[in-house]
Amino acid sequence: MTSGKGFFQYEIMLRPDEVKDFVRAASKCDFDIDISYNRYVVDAKSILGVLGLDLRQILTVLCHGYSEEFDGYVRRFSLAG
Repeated sequence: MTSGKGFFQYEIMLRPDEVKDFVRAASKCDFDIDISYNRYVVDAKSILGVLGLDLRQILTVLCHGYSEEFDGYVRRFSLAG
């Protein structure tokens, strides 16, 4: 995880069967969360958006706020541990 002024960033890998739970966890947050691969950026609270990404690649999650619960959840998928 890296952080900056008001945002937190994670590098993760997701399997297709994990997307539903990931989106559910992101949807509980009251701030914006983006997930991206290369130049494609989608709303992490959109199941269709997340499924539209290439899940075989490393994804970047950018949180525009902090939630201890979501941080603990997303760290399970984090490449940095």
